[in-house]
Amino acid sequence: MDPKQRIEQLKQLIRQHNHAYFVLDNPTISDVEYDQLIQELTLLELRYPEYVTSDSPTQMVGDSISPSFSKVEHSTPMLSLSNAFNAEELNAFAERLNKNKFSVTYVVEPKIDGLAATLRYRNGLLVLGATRGNGLVGEDITDNIKVIESVPLQLSQPVDIEVRGEIFMSKSAFAKLNQKRLEIGEPLFKNPRNAAAGTMRGLNVEVVASRGLQMFVYAIAELDEDASMTHNQVLTYLKSLGFNVNDQTKLAEDIDSAIIHAEYFEQQRTTYPYDIDGAVIKVNERHLYGQIGYTAKSPKWAIAYKFKAEEAISRIHAIEYQVGRTGQITPVAHLTPVFIQGSTVAKATLHNADYIADKDIRVDDDVIIRKAGDIIPEVVSVILKNRAPNTQPTGFIQTCPICDTPLHRIDSEVDYYCMNPACSGKTVEGLIHFASRQAMNIDGLGDKIIRQWYALDYLKTIPDIYTLHQHKDTLTAQPGFGEKSIEKILQAIEASKTNSLELLLFGLGIRYVGQKVAKVLAVHFNTLFDIIQATREALIDVPEIGDKIADSIIASANNPVFINTIETLQKYGVNMTYQNAQTQSTTVAGLTFVLTGTLPNLSRQQAKAMIEAAGGKVTSTVSTKTSYLCAGDAAGSKLKQAEKLKIPIIDEQQLKALLDRK
Repeated sequence: MDPKQRIEQLKQLIRQHNHAYFVLDNPTISDVEYDQLIQELTLLELRYPEYVTSDSPTQMVGDSISPSFSKVEHSTPMLSLSNAFNAEELNAFAERLNKNKFSVTYVVEPKIDGLAATLRYRNGLLVLGATRGNGLVGEDITDNIKVIESVPLQLSQPVDIEVRGEIFMSKSAFAKLNQKRLEIGEPLFKNPRNAAAGTMRGLNVEVVASRGLQMFVYAIAELDEDASMTHNQVLTYLKSLGFNVNDQTKLAEDIDSAIIHAEYFEQQRTTYPYDIDGAVIKVNERHLYGQIGYTAKSPKWAIAYKFKAEEAISRIHAIEYQVGRTGQITPVAHLTPVFIQGSTVAKATLHNADYIADKDIRVDDDVIIRKAGDIIPEVVSVILKNRAPNTQPTGFIQTCPICDTPLHRIDSEVDYYCMNPACSGKTVEGLIHFASRQAMNIDGLGDKIIRQWYALDYLKTIPDIYTLHQHKDTLTAQPGFGEKSIEKILQAIEASKTNSLELLLFGLGIRYVGQKVAKVLAVHFNTLFDIIQATREALIDVPEIGDKIADSIIASANNPVFINTIETLQKYGVNMTYQNAQTQSTTVAGLTFVLTGTLPNLSRQQAKAMIEAAGGKVTSTVSTKTSYLCAGDAAGSKLKQAEKLKIPIIDEQQLKALLDRK
C-alpha cells in the first residue's frame, strides 16, 4: 500500500478507536493492538514527514468531548505520555536526557488504569472537576467528583491550586458492581477502567456515589517556570493538603533503579487492590521540565512503561464470519473458555483473511491468546508442535454468510465485503447503527429489539423506525413488553426527529463519514440535500474531506435507495438541517437549563439535544445563571440548590411546552 494511503488509513482507524475509548468508554480493540497502530503510524510519519498533519493522532491527546457535559478549558494542557515497552526503550529515554547534559533522578509510580481528571480549588475549596477530554478542553464533572469520598471538598490549607490525578474503581468494588448488574439483568462492565469512566460520564450523582470510586492525585497543574519543588516533594505536599496520594511511589537515583522498580510493579500487579497497566517514570527535578521540553502531545521528561499483556493457551473450535453494516466480513474464533486477567475469554477476533493466512490459523489449533487492558483478546501465535496432522488451512469464505452473495475485496484494503444492498445482515447492523447513542440516540431501541422487530417484519428499513407508532398495540402485546416500555421507545423516536444534521448524517452510514466528518459537512453545507447535491470539487474543497470521502458521498447521492430513504425521512418530519444554537430564535435561545432526576419519557441526552437544538444551553451545575431546573423523579441536591437560589423549577411537560414556543 502507498505510504500516504496507509498513514490516512491508520489515522482514521486510530481516531475511531480513540472515540470508542475516551468518549464512549467502550474500547473496541486491546491496548496492544492500539499501541501497534500508534507505533506503525509514528514510524511511517518519521519516515515520510511530508505526510504529517496537525490533526494526526500522534500530534494530539485523547479525543472528542462528550456532548453530555459542559466544556472546561484547562489552565495548562493535560498531555498524554509516550510509551516504552521494554528496558531498552527506557534506557533510550534516559540516554536522550544524558545526551542533553541533564543530571536527573526519577520518581516511579504505578500507572493506574482509570480516568484522568483535574481538580481546581479556590481558597482551599473545590470549585471544579473535569476530565482530560482532548487535553486542552475537558468535560465539567464537578457534581460527580464531589461525591468521591477520597476527593477532599476542603483542603487543610486555604490555597488556590489545581491538581491532576486518576479516578479509578477498585477490583472489589468492580466485582460487587458487576454482581449486582448480573442479578438485575443489566449488561456487565468489561473492566474497572470502563466502569469508572462510564460512571463518571453518567448524569446521576446518586449512582456515582454508590459505586465506590476513588482518586489518586499525582501532580500540580502549573507552568514550568513556577516549579519550586521536586516531584517527590510535590507528592508529599499534596498528601499534606489532604489528597489521596499513592503510597507505592518510589524514588530512583538512576534509570537502572527506576527499571527495577517498574519491573517490580509488573511482578506485583495482581496483588494491588486496583488495576495497573504500567509504571510511570518521571524526572524528579521539576525545574528542568521547561528545558527538557515537550512534543506536540507528550512531555519529554516522563514516559510510561507498558506492562506485557497476559497470555494463555486455548483451542480454536470454530471460525464464525460476521457481517457489519458496511458489509465488512469479520472472522471470529470460538475458543475453549480460558480465564485471563480477571475474566473468561471464549472468543477472539481474527481481523481479516490476511491475518489468518499470515499466522496460519486453523480450526482445532492450540493458540496463544493475549488480552491487554482486559478488552478484546487476540491470537498471538499458533502452537505448531500441538497441531494434529490432519488439520486443513483455513480458506476464507467466498460468499456472504447471510445472503450468499460473492464477496468483494476492495483495492488497497485487507477486508472482504458483501456488496449486496439487500443483505439482511447489513440491513440489521445499519438499523442498529442508526439508532445507536453515537448517531440518532434512540433510547431503548437496542440491537436485540431491532433484531426481533426485523424478524417480525415491523422494521425493515430506516424509515420504518418512524412508522413503529402505527404498530403500538401489536408491539405492546409482545412478550416482554408493556405499554410503558413501548411508549418510552416511541417517545425517543419522536425526539430523535429534532436531532441536528450531523447525527442523522452519521447515522445513515455513508462509508468513510464518521462523526467528525459528519459534523464538518453539516457545518459547511447546513442541509443534507446541499451535501448530496454538491459536486466532487465542492466536497474536496471542504477541510478534512478527501477523495475517498467525496467519492463515497457521490456514490450515495447516486443510489436510488439512499435518496428514497432520506426523502421518506423528510416526509416523516426528521430534521435535515444543521442546528446551530447561535442561529435559533426560539423563546429558550440563550437560556441555561440544568437537568436532574429521571424524566418520565426522555433520557437526559434527548432532553439536552432538544434544548440545544432550540438554542438553549445545558449545564451540570445549578447557579445564579441557571434559567430553569428541569426535575424528574428522584431529583437530588440540584433541586435543593435551585430552591435555595429561587431558580424556576419545571417538569418534562413544561419543558416541552417551552421548547414548542416560537
